[in-house]
Amino acid sequence: MTSTLRTLTVPLDVESSSGGLPSFLVRDDVLCWSRREAGLVGFGELTRFNATGPERFLEADIWWRHLILEAEITDYVELPGTGPVAFGSFAFSKTSPHISRLILPELVVGIRDGRAWATQLTFDDAPLTEAGVLAAVDHWLTGGEPNGEDSAAGGSGVGPSAETVAADGAGHLSHGSLSEAAWMQAVADGVEEIRAGKLEKLVLARDVVATLPEGVNAAEVLRQLAARYRECWTYGVDGLVGATPEMLIQVEGRTAQARVLAGTLDRRDAEGVDGSPMAYAERVLAGSDKQRHEHEIAIDSLTRQLAPFSEAMNSHSEPFILELPNVWHLASDVKAELADIEGHVPTCLALINALHPTAAVCGTPTLVAGALIRKLEHLDRGPYAGPVGWLDAAGNGEWGIALRGAVIEDANTVRLFAGCGIVEGSQPEAELAETWAKFRPMLEALGIRR
Repeated sequence: MTSTLRTLTVPLDVESSSGGLPSFLVRDDVLCWSRREAGLVGFGELTRFNATGPERFLEADIWWRHLILEAEITDYVELPGTGPVAFGSFAFSKTSPHISRLILPELVVGIRDGRAWATQLTFDDAPLTEAGVLAAVDHWLTGGEPNGEDSAAGGSGVGPSAETVAADGAGHLSHGSLSEAAWMQAVADGVEEIRAGKLEKLVLARDVVATLPEGVNAAEVLRQLAARYRECWTYGVDGLVGATPEMLIQVEGRTAQARVLAGTLDRRDAEGVDGSPMAYAERVLAGSDKQRHEHEIAIDSLTRQLAPFSEAMNSHSEPFILELPNVWHLASDVKAELADIEGHVPTCLALINALHPTAAVCGTPTLVAGALIRKLEHLDRGPYAGPVGWLDAAGNGEWGIALRGAVIEDANTVRLFAGCGIVEGSQPEAELAETWAKFRPMLEALGIRR
């Protein structure tokens, strides 16, 4: 054995994977990052890094850089996501006991721009060969059973309440930490704090618990999300699954990009209205002072925090309407050229440390909103609304915000999360309805109708 990480990346025949990346989602313990049939999947676990607390991003960054510093990397593809790759999920709150993690798989399969590849990773001294990599791909896709260790990973440890809110043949839902009435009261209390001038925006989340007597099929959940929400980034890390429409930070070389969302409209609200659904969305969403104000707070938060790391930055002068199967969002894309700071371009995790939490998932001012979240939610968000994604040895990476997702707590239990931006004009009943619209992707993927 050696303590040196060794990796070999070889091209794959993309024709053999006509279904794109989702065709590799065959195991419940797979690590996943997918959008529009492209992305990365990881199999097995070579090692991991765990952290908690306010320094979790920087501690993970140091661990990763030390790991790859002495690594022996052979890469015949040389694209973002080739070579050593770690998948990660981080707790939303610095005060959370939830363990943040970076996971180094034994095998990574990637697809990008019509090219496919596989990377085998090892600490062993045995030779790495193309034939060995291809055999490893075959082994993980066809051999053995998932170890199931991801099923309880990341769980909040809070059991479902007895109050049932929905049911069908596939399973049933129970309230999580707060009942609907109690959560609406929390929204009303948050609005009062905003009207009192203590903060400008607050993001409040709630949870529901799905119980599936026939068991949770995580791989099928990921496939359903990838197929239905192609404009989102489907993620799976250690029992955390979902399809996020929001990119916290994407780094490729010296270019960083982000997608900021704030302002939501349920597509069901357009049923039966005159004119096209998109015209309705533009009128109701883009034409709403409340929604545009919420969006402006979010975009200002991100650009302000990203500016010290950038030598140039641009974003949309006006938000656009992002159309998803369940909702419309006001969205803005931000692009920045990263600055050379003391001879180094900032890493993905260093940027995340500066950016998280944004106003889109916390509120503003951040410290006031964070304290109020802890007071009103009665909920440990765990990894919900925290960064989730991947990074490679070259400094590239993609990190979304873990939204429209859930934590698989055990073989039959899934905890779903959804949140809303609260501003002065927010109405508790409308915000509750918005959470159900945001639960919809996971409920559909679990086969639960409501």
